[in-house]
Amino acid sequence: MRFTTTRRAVLAMLLCLPLMHTAARADGFPSKPIKMVVPFAAGSATDLLARIVSAEMSTGSNMQIVIDNRPGAGGTIGTAVVAKSPPDGYTLLLTSAGHAVNPTLYPKLSYDTTRDLMGVSTVATMPYLLVVGASSPYRTLKELLAAARARPDAVTYSSAGSGSSSHLSGELFNVTAGVQTRHIPYKGAPAAITDVMSGRVDMFFAPSITALQFVKEGKLRILGVATAARVPSMPDVPTIAEAGVPGYVFDAWFGVLAPAGTPKDIIAQLNTAMLKALGSPATKEKLKAQGAEAKPSTPGALDKLIAVDIAKLEPVVKRSGAQPGQ
Repeated sequence: MRFTTTRRAVLAMLLCLPLMHTAARADGFPSKPIKMVVPFAAGSATDLLARIVSAEMSTGSNMQIVIDNRPGAGGTIGTAVVAKSPPDGYTLLLTSAGHAVNPTLYPKLSYDTTRDLMGVSTVATMPYLLVVGASSPYRTLKELLAAARARPDAVTYSSAGSGSSSHLSGELFNVTAGVQTRHIPYKGAPAAITDVMSGRVDMFFAPSITALQFVKEGKLRILGVATAARVPSMPDVPTIAEAGVPGYVFDAWFGVLAPAGTPKDIIAQLNTAMLKALGSPATKEKLKAQGAEAKPSTPGALDKLIAVDIAKLEPVVKRSGAQPGQ
């Protein structure tokens, strides 16, 4: 078939339309508020971080971020919402390290963790604290371990939900310490920590951002931190490894993801805005006050972190026998 010059020009324009459409979307982004889905309850560590970062992003750029809490099923409900959203940059996910646990814990997820989502940036890391209520009979980790070994399943720990970071940290504790404490899942960290303060549950592996205020108020007591070394802001608190469980370390991270297929230009804009927000002295100070540390990254670095954690944590989850709740 022979084409005239005019037909060739028309054909070239038609072929370029998808690229022109993508570029137009990227150049005009954002033209409306961006929804940041938090797959855990309001007041959880993930939610508090999302509000700190989104406030700074909204202030320091032309982006208006709206938080949308979608708790349940270890974060998988909210994650599914984002994974199935249009890849246009207007729906994001701020999630935690438990995101890398869910492919193993929930074998029939409605989304593929690595294929249906793509990284924007890591947000922060923060220590997890093993806390008990102020009236708890356990003054040290060794006392708690002795009780757990004497009465399997009698000592309980709460979590923000099955598959959450607080759940995995407890299961990892059981495996590493060689004990069997009983998991009590809640729909979010606020309820989980409330029942520890009241004495209805023995302990909670709490992100520092959730627990420190209650520690300062005398409602919780820290038995150890889950980091490899002592936390500079809490130099008198031993690591869990020092206190009686050698080898125990639980690294907690938080990151922002977008639906797979989101244009690279839009991901770059989001990443730039996040890096600016996380580099703000005001943001750093707010995170530091909660025991967290800003950890901005490239989109690819977050994708790699998730893939590595899925492979690393899969045998831990299977060995622990952890099961998803309702």
